[in-house]
Amino acid sequence: MTLPKRVKLVEVGPRDGLQNEPAPVPTEVKVELIHRLQDAGLKVIEATAFVSPKWVPQMADNARVMAAIRRKPGVSHPVLVPNKKGLDAALAAGVEEVVVFGAATESFSQKNTNCSIAEGLARFAEVCKEALARGLKVRGDISVCLGCPYEGEVRPEAVVRVARALDDMGCYEITIADTIGVGTPGKARTVFEAVMKHIPAQRLAGHFHDTYGQALANTYAALECGAATFDASVAGLGGCPYAKGATGNVATEDVLYMLDGLGIETGVDIVKLIAAGEYICGVLGRPTHSKAARALTAKSKA
Repeated sequence: MTLPKRVKLVEVGPRDGLQNEPAPVPTEVKVELIHRLQDAGLKVIEATAFVSPKWVPQMADNARVMAAIRRKPGVSHPVLVPNKKGLDAALAAGVEEVVVFGAATESFSQKNTNCSIAEGLARFAEVCKEALARGLKVRGDISVCLGCPYEGEVRPEAVVRVARALDDMGCYEITIADTIGVGTPGKARTVFEAVMKHIPAQRLAGHFHDTYGQALANTYAALECGAATFDASVAGLGGCPYAKGATGNVATEDVLYMLDGLGIETGVDIVKLIAAGEYICGVLGRPTHSKAARALTAKSKA
């Protein structure tokens, strides 16, 4: 199969990577990380989330983060919003792109957002209508597309149903997420191909967790399907709360190393990206989860 010539990497470290940290991460650290990531060439950096500080205290400084970011031409900073209240706060902070997030299973939807899939989609429809009317871009994320911690196997039709609903709402891009990292390449290909019967591959993104070490293989399977946008987290930031002790997001450095090896353009400098990962890992006081970063750093010191 012909692979895409260029891939867009969506950096989710500052949001998805940091939101489950047990100790508060200072606002200035988040902003510095975002600056280092955009200086490395990343064009889409998920900056924060406008969610309840009661449930996600790490994102309580969302407005301060957005106000402090040094804007760089051509770089977008999407933020998560769960409902109209979150959208109102995001609009007040001057955001230009928002992300709504649903789930492919009823159990996960209830656990993650305290509502059914249908109720969640109704909320998102309200958010999308208002956001689009205000000139914002809207991205839609679908959780547990390749497996659910409560229901196990997820039928591709369940993913298709949510994807089509998000498409109807006006989401310009829809993310197929393996939230707990249980998927394998065959499953990833099956789900992408099912959704692609209704939405072109160019408007789909992959979000793969590396719990079972399958994230790069799943990324490659999605590449073969024609997908050319992938979420990743610098230094592999972010745990997997539904699989205790497991790693979470695939490391951006590892995805970039693979794409560089395939001759696929990204516009991202791997040396600067590794340095950004070293910075945040230094602040958090732990080593990077990125195998490519560890290997290339050791090689440079040899």
